[in-house]
Amino acid sequence: MNLALVPVFLALGAFVGFLAGLLGIGGGFTIVPVLVEVFARQGVDSSHLMPLAIGTSAATICFTAFASARAHHKRGAVAWPVVWAMAPGLVIGSLVGAQVASALPMRVMAACFGSFTWLTAAQMLRNAQPHPTRELPGQIAMFAMGSLIGLVAGMVGTGGTFLAVPFMTRCNVRVHTAVATSAAIGWPVAVAATIGYVIAGWRHEGLPAHSIGYVNLPALLCIAAATMMLAPVGAKVAHAWPVARLKRAFALMLFVLGAWMWVKALA
Repeated sequence: MNLALVPVFLALGAFVGFLAGLLGIGGGFTIVPVLVEVFARQGVDSSHLMPLAIGTSAATICFTAFASARAHHKRGAVAWPVVWAMAPGLVIGSLVGAQVASALPMRVMAACFGSFTWLTAAQMLRNAQPHPTRELPGQIAMFAMGSLIGLVAGMVGTGGTFLAVPFMTRCNVRVHTAVATSAAIGWPVAVAATIGYVIAGWRHEGLPAHSIGYVNLPALLCIAAATMMLAPVGAKVAHAWPVARLKRAFALMLFVLGAWMWVKALA
């Protein structure tokens, strides 16, 4: 591995780890564009750039989500029944999403996803109050929602928070609980997606050294190490912030994610 890249990966991991603890996100929207640029400069074939960046991002989220969920669990904020209800769908959707992303053009998917995240962010900024009697749905609907979150998250290399948090808050789950629970949800999503990208990239030629399928191990190890250290700091800040500020921060993250997806769609 080029040692000059170590500080880049460590700084990226520190930033993503803080965001993971603060907002419950896996950080894929930050990791993927940076890794695309790094791998492009290493001479990786353009056909492998996006799946390699997304697969490596998904692998780092395995560590990010674990550290973030552990920090939130210590504060008693994770709604574990929600995690268990959605986990089977999350795993199935993530496995499928990885295969779809490696086989289909990304342009149309990126444009649609960018539009969706902007709409979700605008809805959160409106601060519309959910219907007071609305609750989380039953087991079948939770499985279906988990499958949808896993599918989209697996395709773009994120932890699925951009879908999970709005879904839970619309069902009258407190935003701090929703953020904490989405961090725990991100772990099975990331593990399944990582397996999917390893399978999708298995035996492909032209990948960087020390890659297993579409997962680059040097980038994974550096980013994950920094992430594990900074996620508890972000979680501490999250529980100190008021709900309104946390919602604004989450909406800003969604706008950034949507803009990045549109840049990729139009490039």
